[in-house]
Amino acid sequence: MQAASRKILGIDPGLRVTGFGVIVQTGSQISYLASGTIKTPDADLAERLGVILRGVREVIQTYQPDLAAIEKVFVNVNPQSTLLLGQARGAALCALVDANLPVTEYTALQLKQATVGYGRATKEQMQSMVQRLLKLPTPPGRDAADALAAAICHVHSSSMQGAVGGLAPSLVAKGYRVRKGRLVQS
Repeated sequence: MQAASRKILGIDPGLRVTGFGVIVQTGSQISYLASGTIKTPDADLAERLGVILRGVREVIQTYQPDLAAIEKVFVNVNPQSTLLLGQARGAALCALVDANLPVTEYTALQLKQATVGYGRATKEQMQSMVQRLLKLPTPPGRDAADALAAAICHVHSSSMQGAVGGLAPSLVAKGYRVRKGRLVQS
């Protein structure tokens, strides 16, 4: 019997550049399908948000993902930058929700830990590890790599949740649980 496949869309939101990446999970294997960026023009905020919304919708229509993973906004030193990033993220989320995709959110720390194994990994380390994990000939661009990392993080997170949920009762008996996407001892 062949394992079922699912397509996972990862999104790295940004007001100037929003990264996207699509991977296919078949059992415990992952493979690359597509990645790229949605670039907004130097225009007013409403127009930029519209470009992000339409761009994510186009990616969804083209690749037909089964679910999505998106990076959470962190609180920046500059509140104005954080607000603008949140609005870009909101435009991407609207496109995902409008397409009836289940959406899971992950922090930058979770993405780095799931992909590189180190929460303070650099952009270059992320690009290199995404290239290795997906067997790509060259590293993806920074924004695309972060989006692919979101999809990879979801695969790792959901497999751990499945293990704790019933596939590995010995872990549950030892007091382990999933907290913020990580396996921790209670």
